[in-house]
Amino acid sequence: MAMDRTALPHAAEGVPRYGLALTVDGPPRAPLRFEVADGRRMVLLQGEQVVLLARQRVTYFGVHYARTGHYVSPIAPLRADTARRHRDTHPDDDAWSLRWAHHFADALRASSNGPLHEGDWQLRPGMTAYAVDAFWDSLSHDPDIGHLAWFSGSPPTDSRDILALRPLSAPHTARVKAYRRQYREGTLPPVLLWGVSALDACVVLDGHDRLAAALAEGGRPAVLRLNRAGKEAVHQLCARPLLRAYEERIARLTADLAEGHPMAEVRIANAGRRLAGDLDTVYARSHLTRSWPLPGGAPAWQELAARHAPDWHPDTHI
Repeated sequence: MAMDRTALPHAAEGVPRYGLALTVDGPPRAPLRFEVADGRRMVLLQGEQVVLLARQRVTYFGVHYARTGHYVSPIAPLRADTARRHRDTHPDDDAWSLRWAHHFADALRASSNGPLHEGDWQLRPGMTAYAVDAFWDSLSHDPDIGHLAWFSGSPPTDSRDILALRPLSAPHTARVKAYRRQYREGTLPPVLLWGVSALDACVVLDGHDRLAAALAEGGRPAVLRLNRAGKEAVHQLCARPLLRAYEERIARLTADLAEGHPMAEVRIANAGRRLAGDLDTVYARSHLTRSWPLPGGAPAWQELAARHAPDWHPDTHI
């Protein structure tokens, strides 16, 4: 698999936009992929292994899921000395994040069971603009069979921005304890997430134990998100009203500056920073996650569900 990469530029001060734009030439079908069937049915496959079954509610208020426990990270285990070296050589958080983005890009390119397929991708630091900090607590309620809520009216524990693809390890396990030490030292590598539009959430590609360690320490892990790159035409369409409003505001503030208003210069600078942040949000929007038809359709999905999650009976009629 060939991969071209470009560092995303810095944006305005305080607006994180530092990661990698990736262009991948193959494969045409990802090893880790979603396949879909009629009736809002989805299955996440890793090769031919079933990782996750899901079915969207008919009301579009959420999606029911069942994990199988068969997920394998596409990233080789991260060594503690590598984590320390990356932090020692990149004390600045932006540079450190970019170094890890390159590390994960290399690993995903070499992997035979990851989500990359031909097309444009982005690896960005941090959660999305609409992520809710309180949803991190939902990860403590992490059943193999559950429900992801998209709107109100569901149990609070069903609202989340992240879905683990395997159960999180207990805080006292040896590996998590080692990562907890790294978290306290400031060397814990980021957790790698994959944004999945059909779930309206990110799934954990790599770093389940790092995630458990950060939560056990009462903190939040650094994250890098892998998404399909958004379409330029859509970005430009969404940016037009922002640019028009900015031009109108700058015209008024320029007139104020000419009249000697004392705060006009500061307001012009603030307007520029606000525009930079708004445009960053627009250009960070990702494209829909690609899926492929499930051979055999709905009957094949039902057979997979009966085999891998026999006690799962998602209520899709509400």
